[in-house]
Amino acid sequence: MSQDKHYLGHRTRLRNRFMQNVEGLQEYEIVELLLTYVLPQRDVKEIAKELLERFGSIKGIFDASEDELRSIPFIKDKFITLLRLIREVNAIYRKQKASEVPVSQSIEEIAHYCIEKFGDKKEEEFHVLYLDSNFRIQLENDFPADEFYFSGTVDKTVVYPRKIIEEGIKRKAYALIIVHNHPNGILQPSEYDKNLTQFIDIATKTVGMILFDHLIVTSGGYLSFKKERLI
Repeated sequence: MSQDKHYLGHRTRLRNRFMQNVEGLQEYEIVELLLTYVLPQRDVKEIAKELLERFGSIKGIFDASEDELRSIPFIKDKFITLLRLIREVNAIYRKQKASEVPVSQSIEEIAHYCIEKFGDKKEEEFHVLYLDSNFRIQLENDFPADEFYFSGTVDKTVVYPRKIIEEGIKRKAYALIIVHNHPNGILQPSEYDKNLTQFIDIATKTVGMILFDHLIVTSGGYLSFKKERLI
């Protein structure tokens, strides 16, 4: 019984330290605290240390595949679901925060939202964020938001500008931001990227819309066509 009380006391002290000063915790203690929510009846310190030893960092744990995570003893579906939930909630928070101000003030937040959402995907995705007349991300009627996007292969996505324009007209959008990821991790636009951007820029202007920016994202950063003066 005394061992049980000590065990519970350790978790309580860990949570209290987190609430008082998260920067005072070591990285393995953050992972340990995370594990307490899915492994309530087990000492999780060594599991936390093994996760960090295997994947190198908290980021490495979040980036690991489900099969890689399951190779660690006692890591089951609940922990994998918790990691996915944290990432999705963080992405939704970033998008909703970015939508509160004009995109000229929130492009960094939008980029980080896209990094969280699909920056580390193994296949390319091409997303479109539609803006209202105040240059804010349009509010979605449904939740979770059903974003307009095209999925592709490891190195290319077939994009249909006509569908992008049609969707913009349906949503009565004033402007839009296009975003795609580079699974190879290289933040350098290809000639296809540049040509597609020019084509969409022309197409939006013909219907009175504005292409505000084109972002390329990876798991580690982003490139803005607008900042690079490619638009």
